[in-house]
Amino acid sequence: MDQDNDKNSRPTKMKGLAFPKAKYGLIIAIIIVVVVNAIYYKDALLSLIK
Repeated sequence: MDQDNDKNSRPTKMKGLAFPKAKYGLIIAIIIVVVVNAIYYKDALLSLIK
């Protein structure tokens, strides 16, 4: 029974780290992609507005 608990627990060096929820990581990743693409394609986006 103890072996099952050890298998599912995090390594000792990582136990003190606080991991954010997965949905927050997904939202941050989407925001980063949108911002980088907006910067990269800034000229094309501005030409659509004019």
